[in-house]
Amino acid sequence: MNSPLQFRKLFYMRHLNTQIFVLMIVTITLPLMLISGIIYRVSLQTVQTEYKNSSDLILNNLSFNIDQYLQSIEKGTLYAHMDGQLQNALENWISNPTEDQKINYQYVIQHFIATLEMTIKNVNSVQIYSGHQLFFSANFNRADINYAHFEQDEWYQKTLARKGAVVIFGTHTPFHKMNSTEKVISIARVINKTGGKQPLGVMLVDIRLDSLSEILNLSENTKRKFVITDQTGAIIYASNQPGNENISKPLKIDNQKFNKVLTETSGSFSTSYASHNSYLNFVTSPYSGWKVIQYIDEKEMTKDSALLSKIILALAVGSIGMAILFMVMMRSRVTKPIILLKRQVEKVGMGNFDVDLGSTRRDEFGVLYQGLRKMVAELQNYIERSSMAKAQQKIARLGALKSQINPHFLANTLESVQMKAILSGERDIAEMVGTLGQLFRIHTQMSKDIIPLYQELEHIRLYVKVQQMRFGDKINYVEELAPGTDTLQVVHFSLQPLIENAIIHGLERQVGTGLLEVSTSLSDHFLLITIRDNGVGMNHEQLYSMQQRLFDHMDVDPDSHIGLINVNERIRLYFGEQYGLYLSSTLGEGTTITIRLPALPYEM
Repeated sequence: MNSPLQFRKLFYMRHLNTQIFVLMIVTITLPLMLISGIIYRVSLQTVQTEYKNSSDLILNNLSFNIDQYLQSIEKGTLYAHMDGQLQNALENWISNPTEDQKINYQYVIQHFIATLEMTIKNVNSVQIYSGHQLFFSANFNRADINYAHFEQDEWYQKTLARKGAVVIFGTHTPFHKMNSTEKVISIARVINKTGGKQPLGVMLVDIRLDSLSEILNLSENTKRKFVITDQTGAIIYASNQPGNENISKPLKIDNQKFNKVLTETSGSFSTSYASHNSYLNFVTSPYSGWKVIQYIDEKEMTKDSALLSKIILALAVGSIGMAILFMVMMRSRVTKPIILLKRQVEKVGMGNFDVDLGSTRRDEFGVLYQGLRKMVAELQNYIERSSMAKAQQKIARLGALKSQINPHFLANTLESVQMKAILSGERDIAEMVGTLGQLFRIHTQMSKDIIPLYQELEHIRLYVKVQQMRFGDKINYVEELAPGTDTLQVVHFSLQPLIENAIIHGLERQVGTGLLEVSTSLSDHFLLITIRDNGVGMNHEQLYSMQQRLFDHMDVDPDSHIGLINVNERIRLYFGEQYGLYLSSTLGEGTTITIRLPALPYEM
């Protein structure tokens, strides 16, 4: 993750107009959007509170009116207990009267039904069941009635079980009326003999839904809508239900909210209903147990607060437009010249001095452009002079360094000495001189300054062989090469001076057998060549003095570690200042020299 410091650096590297644009968004647009959200939330809560208070009052009034209407119907059914003629007709009907008596009793019963139908508002029909017979008013269409075996009907058994108490049935099609699509609400009760508990029959009153519609009509509008359900959640009445297709079906809301409606007497919540996100509140009728539910689309309920929020949001968007306009103006007059100047300066920083720093402006930008143009011209002249001098210095120095270790003339001389030794019978001397001549001949035949490591190691092995002939078993030579490193680039004749230095200054002065080890490794795209001996080593002062000479490019006299200084300088001349030699040593334990080179494959 970026640290805070890195983030600030990245921010300040952005264009000035982008910074100003972000600043305007942070200081103007975001606060306006935050205020818009707060106002919307506060106004939404206020609207919901006011709506809940007013809707609770409306629901309680509606529930009371519905109960009053149902109770008025219940009172109408009580007339059956007070009408002596009806009581006598029903009692005698059960006693199997003669045909003449049946006509008389049937007339009395039908007359009572017709009178009751005219008394109750919005009644669909009044029916009396007695002695396996169904009685209804004279204007009732008998062809639509099928009341066979009505004694086994669920509604009938439920009514009998109440023994005279009123039973209310929610919206349904008439129980015994065939081919009827009209929905009704029914109230049923047992007609008992006056002054006793003997059942004389069952009265069923069917009421049209118009009665509920009339009660709710004054409170219904395009915003508020109502649903009435029974105790099971089945819909009895619903506003704006074309064809009443959902009547008698369960209320379609979330199961958790549905259970809340069924188990609680009143409440409110938000849910999805009628394909809208709606706000619902409900009360329970104490008389019928029905649930009177009021719902409204939340968008409709909160449209005023949403409008205010949109106005503030429009101001926020407008501030973005103003910020963009201001940014365009800033870009044209301020940031565009700065960006152009920045790009030209970056080109100069990359070494490209062919840049256009001309300007006709007479303000501060014009002065800045003129000053930079003059500075770039002077810098270009200085770099050209410095580069030329440095190149000439490197060429001269490289030639001088190579001339110090050029062994070409020695190779021819050693071959002559070898022939002399052979003629004199000195075979050991001849072998040693021959190996030494081969060593210098390999050196003279390699004309390239950069060679693969394996060629340099061939040279080292010959040199070590010569030294082993000189010292016998005193020197033990070991190589530990990492896979693939023997084909990487090294500077020609860069290892031999270091090997020579290890033998002369380290192993030659040591008593006993010495170990000379050459190893290689790869680390982060670098080739590390380590030359390690277990010789006499150096004390702290000697090591520090040698490290300073390598670091500061200090010249030394020809007899004081010229090989190390020479190799270090050549490596830096070829590959750069970040490469070269690194020394570590402990007195009495030995010295380690590490060569750091770029891990570059050698190309033939």
